[in-house]
Parts: sequence; C-alpha cells; structure tokens
Amino acid sequence: MADARGLVDRLAAEHALPVEKYEELVRSFSPALAAYAAERAVAARREVYGDEVFVRGLIEVSSHCRNDCRYCGLRRSNRSAERYRLAPEEVLSCCDTGYDLGFRTFVLQGGEDPALTDAVVCDMVSRIKAAHPDCVVTLSLGERSRASYQALRDAGADRYLLRHETADAAHYARLHPPELTLERRLACLRDLREIGYQVGCGFMVGSPGQTSATLAEDLRLVEELRPEMCGIGPFVPHHATPFAEEPAGSVELTCYLLSLLRLIDQRLLLPATTALATLDPRGRERGMLAGANVAMPNLSPMDVREKYELYDNKAHAGSEAAEGLAELRRRMESVGCRVVVGRGDARRR
Repeated sequence: MADARGLVDRLAAEHALPVEKYEELVRSFSPALAAYAAERAVAARREVYGDEVFVRGLIEVSSHCRNDCRYCGLRRSNRSAERYRLAPEEVLSCCDTGYDLGFRTFVLQGGEDPALTDAVVCDMVSRIKAAHPDCVVTLSLGERSRASYQALRDAGADRYLLRHETADAAHYARLHPPELTLERRLACLRDLREIGYQVGCGFMVGSPGQTSATLAEDLRLVEELRPEMCGIGPFVPHHATPFAEEPAGSVELTCYLLSLLRLIDQRLLLPATTALATLDPRGRERGMLAGANVAMPNLSPMDVREKYELYDNKAHAGSEAAEGLAELRRRMESVGCRVVVGRGDARRR
C-alpha cells in the first residue's frame, strides 16, 4: 500500500509514469488506495477548476450505425433496435431549449450513420452557431475522413469526442469487427488534433478481455495524447450483443481510474458518465468525488431517449435529463461542487 501511495504521489507531481508503473497502480487497486487517489485528484482539480462542474447538453441525433461492434446495442446486426434520425429542425429545437435552461455546449452524438453526410452535419452545425454564437458545438459521430473532419470544423464545430475504447490492438480486435482497427482510430484522433479541434478520447472499464496491462496502456495513451477531454465509464452489457452475458464493469475501479486521469492532467475535462449513473444511483456524485468535473444531461426529444440504447437500462431521467438540471445542481452541491453556466473550455496552466 505504501509503495502504491508513493506512485500516486509521483503521478501527482510528475503527471507521467512508465507503463509498467501504471500497471502496478491498476493491480494495486483497493478501496483505501482509491480513497487516497481521489483526495489527491480533487485537490488537483480544485487548483485549476475550483469546484465548478460544467454541463453539456447531449443530443442523440441518430441510432443508425453501419458498424457491428460487439459491445454496442446500436450495432447494425441488432434487428430489434428501434432506429431513428432527428431532423435538423428537431436538433435546433433541442439547442433552443437547452440554451434557455442554461447550456452553452451542445454535444451531437450518433452512430456512424451514412445519412449524416458532411452536407447534413455542416448545415446543422452552422445553423446552431448562427442561432447561438456564444455556444460550443461538440460532435461525436465516429470515424470519418480527414476531409470530413476539416469540413465540419470549417462549419463551426469546436470539439470532437472519439473514444478509443482500448489502447491495446489485440483487445481492440476482440471488441470490434475486422474492418475497424486501433491504428485507424488513433489516426482519426491525430487528424482531429492537427485540424484544431478540442479533442476527447476515452475507454470502457471492465470490457471483455480487459486486463491491468490494457488499462495501463489506456492511461499511457492519455498521457501521450494530452486530449482536452477524456470520457470513461464502466462496461454495461446489452442483451442483443455477443457480450450479453458478460459482467458489467466496476463503478469503484472506474472512479479510481478517473482519479488517476486527473493526476495525469489537472486540466482534463472529465465527465462523470451516464454509464456510472446507470450502474449506481449515486454514480454521478461518486465521479465528482473522484475528480470529475463534467456532466452531460440528455437534451434529446423524450420520445427517442429510450431508443438510443447503447447498453441495457441506460439512465436518461432525473439528473441525467436536461429537465432535471435543478436536481443535478442540488446533487452536485451535496458533494461540494457547483454547476456553472458557460462554455466550459479546458483551461491551460
């Protein structure tokens, strides 16, 4: 325990470790060590962000996806999935509602839907920016060409979220169909960075085949990439996937890894994800107590929220919903945090 605490202290001071030391930290996970890492992480977050929590309005624009990832309920071979696409006017209406509620960042998330062409998405982005020029538009629409990313950036998109899911190529192959590769995913992240986006990556915790070594590679990748955002959450199985019978990931381990990520980079925008709240009613609070500083309530139309089923029993009500912003504020205040209105950009030290 003393050696592991020493590694936490070293990470807090140097913001980097050799990959074998990250693996040692993962293998040393215990409630006591997690509590110590969380204490250091919250102190690090306060140095940069105080107790501010930034909110993003999540708009799930399409449940269609051309991919067949083995963990995802939106996979193309899931014939029972309820598919939908939001019309541009519906997306704009969601943004108008969110703006009135106090949101200044809108996250347009969807499967890799061939109907979401550059022309369609560029039009949505430019119309959102015209209506709300003081707001940030974040996209999370999967792998696209560099030219596509450039076009979306030129239309006004500010941030792009592309979770790498795992930094281990063999593990990546276990989770994805053969046409998807880690090499391609990392190339997309490099393209996004070079084009000028604020970039977000991230990974699942507890996905089938994951080991302490693969998690160490994830931590090392975040250290090397230095993204502005990193979203992690526990794996949650979906009944219509090959991983339906696999156990869910650990909320406790996820929170511990949030703390380590905060120590890797104090300026990271770290969400307490919906997956945390799905597995634990206090998951959002536990994430903040581990060093997170972002929440992403759902702004999607009420009649599609249950259809965007990445995994079973996805939380989308209460403080997970944009309409529950007052409840979210209260719950954040209960753990010493404060929801603020603003763009919520990553801050440079």
